[in-house]
Amino acid sequence: MIAIIDYGMGNLHSVQKAVERLGYEALVTSREEEILAADGAILPGVGAFGDAMQFLNETGLGQVAVRYAASGKPLLGICLGMQLLFSSSEEHGQHEGLGLLPGKVVRIVGDFKVPHMGWNRLSFKQPSPLLEGVTEGHAYFVHSYKVLPEREQDLLADTDYYGPVTAVVGRDNVYGTQFHPEKSGELGMRLLENFLKLTVRG
Repeated sequence: MIAIIDYGMGNLHSVQKAVERLGYEALVTSREEEILAADGAILPGVGAFGDAMQFLNETGLGQVAVRYAASGKPLLGICLGMQLLFSSSEEHGQHEGLGLLPGKVVRIVGDFKVPHMGWNRLSFKQPSPLLEGVTEGHAYFVHSYKVLPEREQDLLADTDYYGPVTAVVGRDNVYGTQFHPEKSGELGMRLLENFLKLTVRG
């Protein structure tokens, strides 16, 4: 079973439907025991970093996510969910993240349209089980902030939007995509399927 962590901010049911289309059972839940018992967990999210972390801290779901990652079972953050995996964000002030990956979230700035919205081509940087059989095609992004990972080896793929933008991250059993795989056509579904396959390995 795949737990989709419900912390009140996100495209929960579109992610659930995508997981189920790939033949896996998915449960949208905020219950600690259900999350920790799952074979894989997904942390989706749309909205502001600070609001999300406040809710995660107040409900204890942040620590549940950290405990889940420590179990060694696969965890995937999507969009805001990926940003929450990192150390901190400057979105509307300074906020601490879950700290599962070192790095910070900063605003995309420049004389161009923000938010970054639309289809952009991926460029792979590191081999990863998450990218097996995935081509460097286009994925669907909607965001105004980007992640700056501290460790180069944690950056699995980026895209170009007036400069490099982190698109896929991963280390050990913790993964993230800035784009929405469930809205990114065949590429996104293949990547999501690769993550789901990690939940039944071993």
